[in-house]
Amino acid sequence: MNKIIVGLGEILWDVFPERKVLGGAPANFAYHVSQFGFNGYALSAVGDDFLGREIISSLEEKNLNYLIETTDYPTGTVQVTLSGAGIPLYEICENVAWDNIPFTNRTGNLARSTAAVCFGSLAQRNKTSRETIRKFLKTVPADCIKIFDINLRQHFYSKSIIEESLEIADVLKINDDEVKVIADLYGWNKMDEQEICIQLLKKFTLDIVVLTRGTDGSFVFNSEGTSYQPTPKVHVADTVGAGDSFTAAFIAAYMNGKLLTEAHQFAVEVSAYVCQQHGAMPKLADAHIEAFR
Repeated sequence: MNKIIVGLGEILWDVFPERKVLGGAPANFAYHVSQFGFNGYALSAVGDDFLGREIISSLEEKNLNYLIETTDYPTGTVQVTLSGAGIPLYEICENVAWDNIPFTNRTGNLARSTAAVCFGSLAQRNKTSRETIRKFLKTVPADCIKIFDINLRQHFYSKSIIEESLEIADVLKINDDEVKVIADLYGWNKMDEQEICIQLLKKFTLDIVVLTRGTDGSFVFNSEGTSYQPTPKVHVADTVGAGDSFTAAFIAAYMNGKLLTEAHQFAVEVSAYVCQQHGAMPKLADAHIEAFR
């Protein structure tokens, strides 16, 4: 497909005790939408260092389009440890290349051709990247689908960044832990998760809210109703990138004209498969890759 879908924000190495794997939610998202036949792009920055050159090589090996600027800052890394259930804990290095993504002529040209873009809160922790993200979102065509994968990590977010992003977004992707943060920020602690998502849908005039709840299933909300899907029981290798694959699969199906419930079911199937693989960017099953071709 010629439609360009951009993952805008952090790109980095997830460093596990025994290995490192390419990661960063926007890059994961871009890789997975590209597997579904879209023209996926990772837009970020790396350092002029060995780790940065390794990122470029890895993207080329994966045949993923990219607009990666080289900066004077080091390439980003995240130290990842896994709980016994495979749940990741992150230690995210600060003042790295993806904190300093410049807005260039190439960035503007890509924005003007973008059909959908996924962004989060993490890459907005630093002023330079935050301004680039906002400028990109203002430059995209009016009908571009803007997906806010809220992606709250450690202390790297604020109520103002969340609100401003929600005002821009068409689609919100959030998980059960992040819903609790929203409840605290807005004093919605007496509401349950579904009520909070519906409140967000209305308050920020969103088209869709996607709520993932780990092994407890997932919901998709829009103005016409609610879709629920249970989480398949699988042997979990790790859950790194599972949410990004869910978002990518949902958006791919949605942009291919699938009903909300169909897009939701497809996203559940894809993310369950990714949970059975190591790392955030595994090659998907042939059935998933061929779904829209």
